Amino acid sequence: MSAIEIQGLTKRFGDVAVVDDLSFRAREGAVTGFLGPNGAGKTTTLRMLLGLATPTAGSATIGGQPYGQLADPFRHVGAVLESTGFHPGRRARDHLRVLATAARLPLARVQEVLDQVGLAEVGDRRVKSFSLGMRQRLGLASALLGEPEVLILDEPANGLDPEGVHWLRRFLRGFADQGGTVLVSSHLLAQTVDEVVIITRGRLVSQASLANLTHRSQAGVRVRTAQPEALRGALAAEGIAAELVTADALVALQTTTEAVGLAAAGANVAIYEMTAQGFDLEELFLELTNSEEAVR
Repeated sequence: MSAIEIQGLTKRFGDVAVVDDLSFRAREGAVTGFLGPNGAGKTTTLRMLLGLATPTAGSATIGGQPYGQLADPFRHVGAVLESTGFHPGRRARDHLRVLATAARLPLARVQEVLDQVGLAEVGDRRVKSFSLGMRQRLGLASALLGEPEVLILDEPANGLDPEGVHWLRRFLRGFADQGGTVLVSSHLLAQTVDEVVIITRGRLVSQASLANLTHRSQAGVRVRTAQPEALRGALAAEGIAAELVTADALVALQTTTEAVGLAAAGANVAIYEMTAQGFDLEELFLELTNSEEAVR
């Protein structure tokens, strides 16, 4: 009941396609990152998924059904699309009580979700005194009231301090590990995800697991040496690809410092500096979206 399925989804405003024949899936037990530059169509896609906007074509379903056809959707899907939907004069606890009453949920859930998101000590404060980060937490508390199986979050880390971002990463990871489905639009949470969906101009650029993207990236080992060609040849003999990046440096791709060190020692190549280069999802995101823009 918790897989999200987007099929051929399109949304046009006049002649402008904000979302254009988009298809992807967010599976159960995983955090799916939904990434794209500003104006890529991410929020419009999420609004269609939640029945807040009508598609021009295609479908968006949760557990095989459109959101509007789910029985008791509040108990199945929790969503946060913005952190401004609060009455500023209302206390945080009262805001949650109104939502719980409207959804016919036990009022005991109010205190439970305040504890869950770290707002227990400020639950009686009026929302107008909350920082953006606190409002983000209150939004998440609202989404969690019905103990949903699915979370759909649009930039939930905005306004959070580093500790709050770390907390949110751990929370989403735990939610998915317990079988939940998470679809989250946030670059700050990119390293938390299991799978990545990247769009630009409303079209899909890539959908892949984070492990697959890591394998495809140019992660490896940067080496500075006076003999880059000799080292490159030694690495090639070991089946390790390498690219020259300057006159005295190269990057050995998809390998380790140990493998590079052994190849250098075997070829009697002196190494002045060697640094492992980790996978950078932000750089890959820019590479993919820029490539798509160039094609257009």
